Order: sequence, then structure tokens, then C-alpha cells
Amino acid sequence: MSSIGTIENAIGPLEFRQIPPNSDRFEEIIRHLRDTFFSDEPLNRAVKLCRPGEGHMELECQCEKTLQDGLSVMAVTDEGKIAGVVLNGILRRGEVAEALDALKGTQDERFKKIFTLLYEANLKVDFFDEFAVGKLFEIRILSVDNKFRGKGLAKKLLQKSEEVAKENDFRVMKSDATGLFSQKIFSSLGFATKAEYSYGVENGRMADLKVDPPHEKLKIMYKLIE
Repeated sequence: MSSIGTIENAIGPLEFRQIPPNSDRFEEIIRHLRDTFFSDEPLNRAVKLCRPGEGHMELECQCEKTLQDGLSVMAVTDEGKIAGVVLNGILRRGEVAEALDALKGTQDERFKKIFTLLYEANLKVDFFDEFAVGKLFEIRILSVDNKFRGKGLAKKLLQKSEEVAKENDFRVMKSDATGLFSQKIFSSLGFATKAEYSYGVENGRMADLKVDPPHEKLKIMYKLIE
């Protein structure tokens, strides 16, 4: 597992590590996400997908598949505890349509509601033709332990992710930013908004999604890598 820098945090030093495929820390990363992202993410919270500490089989399968791409980054303390993680994957042409079709076999209607919304929104944009690329560096999950929030760690994880994207010859980074806080961080790092959809007021599925303030919109955001 390669180290890609350290920072001094108010709680102590943090080391950033790129997570390789088949890492022996996958289970630990999933536990971290159960305690943070799974219940805190605005869309998950809106549909009551799961409670803090509770697992979700389909969401965890998606996370493990992303981790196998070997592009994700985690921040760990000098004691080895995970302080934060960003799950980055490769998105190729046609995969969103395939994922939407695969949702037909999903039994969990709450999970299906979230990802149908996301996939349908993504089908309305085309980064592949616009930028003449065959793959995108997709930032899928950004999660920070409660004790490390408000210290700039999420932004640092994204900066380290951009380093990984450059090293792997990606030209475009993109993310489905579902909450106000992540949208602000992406904007501060130079991401632009390709498309946005207001929760609760758009025609179609957005009208059925009641997301708690201050989160008002889904933004599909991107950045060209210099």
C-alpha cells in the first residue's frame, strides 16, 4: 500500500495511502463507511437506507467493486486508524446504462430509488464525447470520521485523489455531489457543475425525494486534469 504524503492534524499526524486491489483493509474500510457515510449521506438519509453502524449488502458490494479499481485513498493516524476515505473508481462508456438496467433485479426499493435517480441524471450528460475520452476518474464516496471533521481532511483526500488521477493518465474527474458540503469542497478545488437538479421540485423522480436542508440539489461536477 503506497504512501502519498502526510499532514499534521490537530489530533496528530495523518498519512495518506492509496488502497490497492485486494487490500486486507477492505473490511475495515466498510466498517468505517457503516459508521459514517451509509447513514449520513443526504440521499441515504432521505430514504432511511440504513442506521449508523448498520450494513447494506448492495451498497457494500458497490464499495468493494470500486475499491478493486485500486484508485481509492485513505487517511490513517499514526496508530493505523482510518480517519477518512475517498472511494474512486473507473467509469467507462456505457456502464451507467448497464447499471441502470441491472437495478431491475434489486429488491430494496430505497436503494433502487437513489440509484435510479443518479443513473438517470448521469445519462443526460456525456463527458466521453465532449472531452474525447474513454474513461473517467469517478469520485464516488467521500467519508470522514466524526472526530476528524471540520479540519480540512475531506479536501485533502480529494487533492490526493487528483494526484492519483494524474499518475494514472486520466483527463477528467467527475462526481455526483449530493450534498452542500461536498459541493463546496469540489468547487474550492476547481470543479465545475455540468448539470444540477433540485430535490423535491423537478419533474420525475426528483419530486419524490425529500432531502433535509441545507442540501438542495444534486450536482454532477467535473474537473479537467492539467
